[in-house]
Amino acid sequence: MPDPTESVIIATFTAAFGIFALAANTYKSFKPKPLPAPVADVWDDDSDPENPSAFAEPPAIPVGKVATWFYRPIDLLGIGLIFVVFFSLVIATVRASSNPDMELNSGALLQSIAFEFIIAGIASAMVLPRIHLLEWLGLSWPQWRWVFFIAPASVLAMWAFFGGLQVSGYMKWIESFGVESIQDTVKILQKSNDLTILGLMAFAAVIVAPLCEEVVFRGYLYAAMKKFSGPWVAGLCSALIFAAAHGSLAALLPLFVFGCLLVFIYEKTGSLWAPMAVHFCFNGATVVIQMAARYYHIPLDVAP
Repeated sequence: MPDPTESVIIATFTAAFGIFALAANTYKSFKPKPLPAPVADVWDDDSDPENPSAFAEPPAIPVGKVATWFYRPIDLLGIGLIFVVFFSLVIATVRASSNPDMELNSGALLQSIAFEFIIAGIASAMVLPRIHLLEWLGLSWPQWRWVFFIAPASVLAMWAFFGGLQVSGYMKWIESFGVESIQDTVKILQKSNDLTILGLMAFAAVIVAPLCEEVVFRGYLYAAMKKFSGPWVAGLCSALIFAAAHGSLAALLPLFVFGCLLVFIYEKTGSLWAPMAVHFCFNGATVVIQMAARYYHIPLDVAP
């Protein structure tokens, strides 16, 4: 049976884009309600510039704490850019990984790390001229100490979910398609003897991913999507793109659930510190467990 990874990844990206486009079009089609005062953020380009009270937006859905007032129609291009970049990169990576002669080296890891910082920088550059960094990402969070409860509790919840998948036979079902049930990054941590590669992989997983991926997927992509489609569709679609962007069929469902959890935490706290902390703890725990299992010869079942 041919490996279905590429087809499923393409279908996931397509579903996310299609759902968002449909929802954004429906959301925009709501009739604007007159406002008593001028509003700087214009949704309806057909509004009468001579009548400031005509400027209005579709009715907001009062869910969560993530602000969206500073996003503009130009951010639809930003959403499309992120979609196209990750779609192209992931499909190229999936196709390359099917080549048995392809080996991950330190140069490729450095390129991957650089890409993460570049795409996070692009997302930030699109927003920061309009709003201060601390306000954009909610970094001035008075209740930051809550991360010491939220992060470990979220990791335990995800482990429980993984355990349920394992018991249910999900991983065996994935393997029945001829697909590896272990992500390539985890395989490298398990098998590579190159200390440089192990160090770069650990750095990318524990530092780069929690920082850059949260800025891109939650800080920008989710919030911009929320502006144009509402929080529920934005959460669903950004989590789908987040999961598909990792290019693993076995991890697609777990990462989708993880992405939804990170969005929920971001909305509940209003600060990106919280999902960053969860992402850091989740990836850090994975690295520690894999290293401990490797060097202390601890047998592990199929890793998530």
